[in-house]
Amino acid sequence: MELVPIGIIHSPYQSPDDAPNQGRFSDQQVELEIYSDYVQGLKDIDGASHLIVLYWLHLAKRDVFQTKTPFGPDLRGVFACRSPSRPNPIAFCVAKLLHREDNRLFVQGIEAVDGSPLLDLKPYSSDLDSFTGVKIGWFKQIKEE
Repeated sequence: MELVPIGIIHSPYQSPDDAPNQGRFSDQQVELEIYSDYVQGLKDIDGASHLIVLYWLHLAKRDVFQTKTPFGPDLRGVFACRSPSRPNPIAFCVAKLLHREDNRLFVQGIEAVDGSPLLDLKPYSSDLDSFTGVKIGWFKQIKEE
């Protein structure tokens, strides 16, 4: 298996400690720079209001299998939570597309550290990607403000 970055993420977060636990709740603007080999893949992306962003957590630990979350003191398996430290530190988030300038997409809602390799982009569709009534057994629902 070989992953090839399609770009790089430029963000205000210089370390994992600087980044929010969930980018969805951040109002910070982040830039997704797409490498020239992949720019033609951005055709029609302007029509999407939100994007699924997949990126590599290059500063994450890869030998952690249980961790404490920000939501409580109990240890959780990394596959049962969204810890950045995991065997394959691939991050998934849904970001709001603010605007595009050539090979740069400006988005909101990402907790990526500056310099994170960008792996893929997909348009988010609430018709296809959203499920109602989902749950995580141990997780108490977060209320949006």
